[in-house]
Amino acid sequence: MKKLLLWMVAISPMATFAQINDSTQRQVKLQGAVNVRDLGGYATKSGKAVKWGKIYRSAEINNLTPTDLDTLRNRKIDYVLDFRGPAEFTTAPDKLPVGATRISLPSGSEDVGDRGKMMQSMMKATTGDSIMLPFYANIAPFTNRYKPMFETLLHHAKDSAVLFHCTAGKDRTGIAAALILYALGVDEQTIMNDYLASNYYRQRDSERMKTLLVNTYHMKESVVNDVMGVNEKYLNATFTAIKAQYGSVDNYLKKEMGLGTKEIKQLREAYLN
Repeated sequence: MKKLLLWMVAISPMATFAQINDSTQRQVKLQGAVNVRDLGGYATKSGKAVKWGKIYRSAEINNLTPTDLDTLRNRKIDYVLDFRGPAEFTTAPDKLPVGATRISLPSGSEDVGDRGKMMQSMMKATTGDSIMLPFYANIAPFTNRYKPMFETLLHHAKDSAVLFHCTAGKDRTGIAAALILYALGVDEQTIMNDYLASNYYRQRDSERMKTLLVNTYHMKESVVNDVMGVNEKYLNATFTAIKAQYGSVDNYLKKEMGLGTKEIKQLREAYLN
């Protein structure tokens, strides 16, 4: 445990403290999925807080056990938003809790899932940034990927919850969480801390994959570390691209996500205490 804490401090002290401090309530412990978290509890700049038990983020959910499915059903999850592409879904189809509806939002992920191609890309790369930064800075697929997400959040039943996920639950899912928290009025440092916390919640899985890729496939360790983890500069690349094209995140949310003054008010009334 001491080694894990020291590793996390090296990644991000603020994110470590906040996430370990509230992980008992925030983390949804499932046998068949990792990086499953409640977005509740975060304070907003207006002095309110995101409601617990309403919005969840996760990695892939194809290995859920019957007990896991009961856990999600008991949390009243009625929509599962899947950001993965067709190849990812075919390889690892979602397991849904009873009564839940899956919404496929594969924009920008149509070609994701070719592991051979990804392996070649990683083996050729000299830095992980050469893979990750272009991915985060490409905001073109975001409207088709995330606008339906906000529409679902605005219109689903008030007494139920929504879960969104990709494969690792850190990149496409991390951007989704950041946009949601921003729209709800959470400050940028807290948004970044939530994003960086994937390094904590995915640590065991990332280490296992890193060992395989480095020792078996002889990939460069620094490249693997970058691709397996999250980094502040990656999410910053997304927000930088948004601001460069739209002037501000607020303007982007209005123009591309359909979140005008009325919708922002409705969203905050539904998800803030």
